[in-house]
Amino acid sequence: MPLTPTPEPQLVLLRHGETAWSVTGQHTGRSDIPLTRAGEDQARQAGAALAAYDFDAVYTSPLARARRTAQLAGFAGAVVDPDLAEWDYGPVDGRTAHEVSTLIGHEFRIFTDGVRALPPDPAHSEGRPGELLEEVYARATAVVERAERTLRDGGDVLVVAHGHLLRVLATAWLGADPRLGERLELGTAAICLLGYGHSLRTIEGWNLPPTV
Repeated sequence: MPLTPTPEPQLVLLRHGETAWSVTGQHTGRSDIPLTRAGEDQARQAGAALAAYDFDAVYTSPLARARRTAQLAGFAGAVVDPDLAEWDYGPVDGRTAHEVSTLIGHEFRIFTDGVRALPPDPAHSEGRPGELLEEVYARATAVVERAERTLRDGGDVLVVAHGHLLRVLATAWLGADPRLGERLELGTAAICLLGYGHSLRTIEGWNLPPTV
């Protein structure tokens, strides 16, 4: 059943569909892992769920898994926005949380420990140190500011991106500490609805499955 647009404008978030690394729990930052067949099906289902929307603006991450999700969901003309790229995980890229926990000697929590809990490693992210959470938050805030130009004119906006980036974007929307993103689970191809209530930015729907 398609989601029903509201009278007030909404910022709609769509996470990319399943990849092999999302199945295994490996952190997938700038490594451009393609969608699985199931992930492509999820993207099509998400498009059906959003069929009732007439978006005034659609933006996508430059990474192929997000662009493919946008295409399969029916938004092939989505504008590529570099600020929507996933968190650059640096030495954490390609590793599971369990693996990182073993290496650092305690339970790894990315929103607390950050990706620089490990030293740069040429075998991961070409030796880049990775982004600070604050840097990801700054990118997400820039996306929110651009989206609001359309929202203020009454138009809906769709953003297609990645799990951690979108969780941080939600905190930027609320003007909250980005570490709150740790509490916002987000499945593959899940849909989130951000809007307004009593003159405040609000979350109207979160982690909605693509088959709603």
